[in-house]
Amino acid sequence: MTVVVTGARRRAVRDGDRHVDTAHLLHSLVESDPAVREVFDGGPQLARVLGYLVQRSIGYGLRWQGTQEDSGGFPAVPEPAGEGWSPSASAAMDRAARTALRRGEPYADGLDLLAALVADPRCRAVEVLDRAGVAVEPLSVRAADLQAAREPQR
Repeated sequence: MTVVVTGARRRAVRDGDRHVDTAHLLHSLVESDPAVREVFDGGPQLARVLGYLVQRSIGYGLRWQGTQEDSGGFPAVPEPAGEGWSPSASAAMDRAARTALRRGEPYADGLDLLAALVADPRCRAVEVLDRAGVAVEPLSVRAADLQAAREPQR
């Protein structure tokens, strides 16, 4: 998860954004986590998502630049991910960490974070997925199925 966070922070700086948001997290996830890439319906769907995310840094995200993401979908968490995070990104990081703890793991993984991102229907990550033609509910179900398949049987 450190790679994802580092990548998201680097993207925010490169894009000229003051805050890491959920689209930065999604971009970093799909680039760095093979388990997250497995959740998408093959190459074309993943290519469309990456295409929208790349467009963000060359113009698509300009309407977001200088604004702070706060979908209002979940209560704001007081800076769990550190300073410079949008309220929506902080809430997603917190939800992912709580999911991992419930599973008995000390740290969240990429599937935990993906599930946390798509749980907020008004966040920027979900907006990117919608614009790329990715249905969020089936994506969420596939992520949960993949996560369940990786968990040890009790």
